[in-house]
Amino acid sequence: MAESENIEWHHSKVTKEHRRHLNHHKSAVVWFTGLSGSGKSTISVELEKELHNVGVRTYRLDGDNIRHGLNKNLGFSPKDRKENIRRIGEVSKLMVDAGLVTLSAFISPYREDRDEIRELLDTGEFIEVFVDASIETCESRDPKGLYKKARAGEIKGFTGIDAPYEAPVNPEITVNTDNQSIEESVRAIMSYLKTQGYLE
Repeated sequence: MAESENIEWHHSKVTKEHRRHLNHHKSAVVWFTGLSGSGKSTISVELEKELHNVGVRTYRLDGDNIRHGLNKNLGFSPKDRKENIRRIGEVSKLMVDAGLVTLSAFISPYREDRDEIRELLDTGEFIEVFVDASIETCESRDPKGLYKKARAGEIKGFTGIDAPYEAPVNPEITVNTDNQSIEESVRAIMSYLKTQGYLE
C-alpha cells in the first residue's frame, strides 16, 4: 500500500482533554475479543445501553457493521483480517480523540494486531475485554450457522476451526460466557470502568 506524501497533521484548538471535560468522563476504547458466538456483540450492545443511561457518550463499532461500509472491500484472508483490524484501530483512535467511550467488538484473532492498536493509543485508553467461551459453547450457539458451514468445509480459514485464535495474555477484563450471563458480564465491565476512574 502506497504511503501518502506531503501531508501533515492539523491540530485543533479544541483538544481531547477539552472534549473529555465537556463530557464529564474519560474516553477510551473497550476492545472486545473472542471467538465467533462468544457474546462480544451482545455484551457490547448491552454495555452501550448502560453507559448511555448514566450519561456517557459512546459509539459502538461492530465487525459486521464495519464490513458493510468502511471495510467492505476486505475479505477474510490473514492479510485482509490484519488490514481490517488496522483500520478499526485508526477509527477507534479518532473516536477516543473525539472524547467518546468506543466499544469495538471484533474477533481480532491475532495478538500482534491487538497489541498494535494498544500502541496507537495513550496509556489507559485501550481496555481489552476477553470474552472467553469454549468452542463447544460457541458452536452450540452458532447464531449465523458459520460453525456448521466451517465444519462442512463450506467456509475456509474460520477462526477456531481451521484458523487460529490467540487469546489475550493480560487483558484488563475477562468475562466467561460459559457461566456468566450477559447481565453479569456487563456489570463486571461497568464495575471496572467505575473503579478505574473512567466514569465520574
